[in-house]
Amino acid sequence: MKRHLISAADLTRDDAVLILDTAEELGRLADRPIKKLPTLRGRTVVNLFFEDSTRTRISFEAAAKRLSADVINFSAKGSSVSKGESLKDTALTLEAMGADAVVIRHHDSGAPHRLATSGWIGGSVVNAGDGTHEHPTQALLDAFTLRRRLGDGPGTDLAGRRVTIVGDILHSRVARSNVHLLSTLGAEVTLVAPPTLVPVRTESWPCEVSYDLDAQLAKSDAVMMLRVQRERMNAAYFPTEREYARRYGLSGERMARMPEHAVVMHPGPMNRGMEISAEVADSPRCTAVEQVTNGVSIRMAVLYLLLSGADSGPQPAEPTPASTQTNAPTTTRTEESK
Repeated sequence: MKRHLISAADLTRDDAVLILDTAEELGRLADRPIKKLPTLRGRTVVNLFFEDSTRTRISFEAAAKRLSADVINFSAKGSSVSKGESLKDTALTLEAMGADAVVIRHHDSGAPHRLATSGWIGGSVVNAGDGTHEHPTQALLDAFTLRRRLGDGPGTDLAGRRVTIVGDILHSRVARSNVHLLSTLGAEVTLVAPPTLVPVRTESWPCEVSYDLDAQLAKSDAVMMLRVQRERMNAAYFPTEREYARRYGLSGERMARMPEHAVVMHPGPMNRGMEISAEVADSPRCTAVEQVTNGVSIRMAVLYLLLSGADSGPQPAEPTPASTQTNAPTTTRTEESK
């Protein structure tokens, strides 16, 4: 893996499969009485959130703590940022405090890349969502959930699987990351949305585009519903919410047209009654709750692989999962990333 995790497009197939396999091993901690490993003891992980997201922040915090890292949660609200402090000055402050990794969520697309390439931070940078650009760990946990649900085991990818992503593609960093990662893992991806919610130049993306949800249901192994992001909309992208739900919402009747093995995904939070009905959201075929659980395992795997190299500091006091030991990075401290 590279020093930082900024984009799902930066991951090769082998990188992605390694992360998924490592998450599979680390996920077994949930069955242990003590759900912690000493792997990252002595390391400091900073959650630098300029944008609210309780779900993602708690997931990263739980992942770091289960690996025994020290965690600092930094929120822009009420901090020096609200008084005008720049990203550079904030980064230099964190570096002075000895941050080994910075997990950053920012409302501006490109902020994590700027932080990673500026030289302000000596440790690793993980993109936890930037503007409408990308959210790579969400794509990883989605792929992990798909691989588990569709019956493929460790070491495998998603070759031949068909995934349909539906909804507000224009404002969705989750959609962008999933298109990159799922195609890297061999899946066939189709985007479905109203024309007004499809980004320009999608012809260069490794996916197909359709405006007809009903035409895709019978041939989908998974249908991923996206939240309509009203907070990012400053104009009318569709006539009414009722019309959107009628054309692009996943109802129980539509779910019944999917193959029996197919699953319904949603990154959350949901707009029940709009992009997804309550019947579908509460169905055993919906993986939304599993995705939250799997998010902790995936983020543990990312932190483990980026920060626990052979020369990266204190080593585990007890054996870590066999497969993760075998595949742990051997980069030096200055080449690690989160």
